[in-house]
Amino acid sequence: MGTVPAVPTPLLDVAAVARPDEWAEQVVLLDTEGHQRAWAAPGTDPGVDPALIDRLGATGKAGEVHQLPDERWLLGVGNAADAAGLRNAGATLAGALRARAERARANEIESNQSNANQNDSDQSTTQSNQNTAESEQVGSEPAPRPRENPSAADPPVALAVAELSESSRAALVIGLILGSHQFRVSQRQPPAPGRAELVVPEAELAGLLAQVEVAGALAAATALARDLASTPSDVKTPTWLVSTAADLAAGVPGLSATVWSAERLAEEGFGGLLAVGGGSSRPPALLRLDWAPPGLDMAGDGSTGDGSTGEGSTGAGSAGAGATSQPAGPRHLVLIGKGITFDTGGISIKPADGMHMMRTDMAGGGAVIAALLSIARLNLPLRVTGLVPAAENHVSGSAYRPGDIVRHYDGTTTEVVNTDAEGRMVLADALGYAVRELAPDLIVDAATLTGAMKVSLGMRTGGLFATDDRLADALLAAGERAGERWWRMPLLDHVADEVDSTIADLRQAPPGPPAISAALFLRRFTGGLPWAHLDIAGPARCDKAYDEFAVGATGFAARTMVELALGYVSR
Repeated sequence: MGTVPAVPTPLLDVAAVARPDEWAEQVVLLDTEGHQRAWAAPGTDPGVDPALIDRLGATGKAGEVHQLPDERWLLGVGNAADAAGLRNAGATLAGALRARAERARANEIESNQSNANQNDSDQSTTQSNQNTAESEQVGSEPAPRPRENPSAADPPVALAVAELSESSRAALVIGLILGSHQFRVSQRQPPAPGRAELVVPEAELAGLLAQVEVAGALAAATALARDLASTPSDVKTPTWLVSTAADLAAGVPGLSATVWSAERLAEEGFGGLLAVGGGSSRPPALLRLDWAPPGLDMAGDGSTGDGSTGEGSTGAGSAGAGATSQPAGPRHLVLIGKGITFDTGGISIKPADGMHMMRTDMAGGGAVIAALLSIARLNLPLRVTGLVPAAENHVSGSAYRPGDIVRHYDGTTTEVVNTDAEGRMVLADALGYAVRELAPDLIVDAATLTGAMKVSLGMRTGGLFATDDRLADALLAAGERAGERWWRMPLLDHVADEVDSTIADLRQAPPGPPAISAALFLRRFTGGLPWAHLDIAGPARCDKAYDEFAVGATGFAARTMVELALGYVSR
């Protein structure tokens, strides 16, 4: 089994302050109109000489970054009202800071190695010759100019944000944090991400603190979802995924976790999950995360009212006293994420090209785990349950086959047509469990479900299917606030009948438009409740960085789900 970074990986610390650290490097924000924004002590001019801006070729375009001769930074923010541009700018600055820290680390390692070699070669010389040699070595190349504060190897940066809107500030925070995110399996430890200080007048500080808390939670959700999806599958077994989530939940007051073993899954009839996971030596598992702040009325759903989920659950106590008010929207939201930790396609095996990226096939489950953690950390007054059915879809003599008939948790039977359509099999079990056991007001699932979605919408837009217009509108609005783009897709009536089977209740992979057929299959397990399905097969992965999205796993959908919950409690 391989070694991976600790999850979650460290992120840039973003703080709200009325006066920056005395050693902070100032960042001058430059928009495309030539307007500059920077903090400066009273009586000083924070501006950058326009002649220097011209020599640098700086235009104010979002994401342009220059380090100035006086150790300040010049950061292009584009149109300061454009959230995407602010996320891009923040991510670019964080990337530049990380690159500088990595260069400093590499230089330090090289210097230490050079000194060690020099010491080894001088062992046979006299002390006076050694001192002479060391003096000549130091004098042969100018030493870096020391900073006035010798302890500040990586000083914080300070950005004046008083003139930015609330949404622009949030976008900048998200960009700064996600630009610092890096998941890499390496023998070298990455440098510490550092610190950024957002500066406003004292009278605005309380408001900025609240904005930074929410934006930071949104960014942390995306980063954790990236970590989970990026973890290689020699480490990321179904057991690892659910256990890691449970361990993280144990550190968040009021959030509890319950894990189903393969034996318990068999006892309780999770047939879809067992069928998909049956071909692997690594058994399937099911994760349930429960956020229920104290004082929230949960009568009528069988819950204990304290966030407990009974046998096998873990938790970290109760949340703070601020979570007692009731939301105007739904009382109980269920989020479900596909947790396929590796997908070979099973007997209907995938082509080799691109199969390595199937370590990210649990991106929907990672987004749900990350969203629940952030919702709980924000202490939102809304009951939220997360379900992640986790399995590895492998090839072996015990793998499920085309033509098999599988009985799901709710008793529905499914004729297997294609073993590579495994995501809907495990989601069907989770949906049936949610309807029967949780009595939610709303259900939202997220999954890298169909390659057809990439053909339809490309790699930057997720597909949204919904049985309820208000839920669809709420998700579209949440995505807009989060900076994640969605496009609503139809649930076509004339395709719905194709889901029926002649020898079972349903056909797993009926003919017709693949993404629509998959959504219509899932709809059969929702019990008529308001439900939305998020197909993130395209935007869950990225082969070319853009804005705050990194190459590899993107963490897409995590922020949308947190924003959905925020939207309901703010009504």
